[in-house]
Amino acid sequence: MSAPNAPKHHMLSVLVENKAGVLARVASLFARRGYNIYSLAVAPTDDPAYSRIAIVADADSAPLEQIVKQLNKLINVIKISELDPNDAVEQELMVLTVSADSATRSQIVELANIFGARIIDVGHSDVTISAAEVPSRLDDLEDLDDLEAPSSDEDAAPSGGGESLDDLDDLEGDDWQDSQDDY
Repeated sequence: MSAPNAPKHHMLSVLVENKAGVLARVASLFARRGYNIYSLAVAPTDDPAYSRIAIVADADSAPLEQIVKQLNKLINVIKISELDPNDAVEQELMVLTVSADSATRSQIVELANIFGARIIDVGHSDVTISAAEVPSRLDDLEDLDDLEAPSSDEDAAPSGGGESLDDLDDLEGDDWQDSQDDY
């Protein structure tokens, strides 16, 4: 049994060569070893020859030392740093579409403001909200469906969500073509 204050996740920052296939090799290393990845983000650094991969892995499925040894075996890996969960800033991005009639719309906008979220679209029957927060706070924001009518739908897309597919299903004829012209 683990200690009560033991971290649930390992947070790693991996500096790699910015070459095709490097991300695939890193991800497949985790898959082959049975390590669970909770989050994965990749971006180039100031030097275009390198990229940084931020990985959050399950601490129970993978001992940190084993992960680091396996990553160091990859030729394209330059440096591996573990981030202390107490010092690291962890945020997720969520796009949330909430059904909102005129009676609940103001409540939803007010709650979105409390959470520091942005209203990115207001439709006839729904409001789309974008929020970047710590995961536990986003879970609270996702509970906005309590304000909705019992038969309504809610769409949530964490980290990287864009236009929801439900929005595309509602488009017909010329509206569909107009939406495609935006891309």
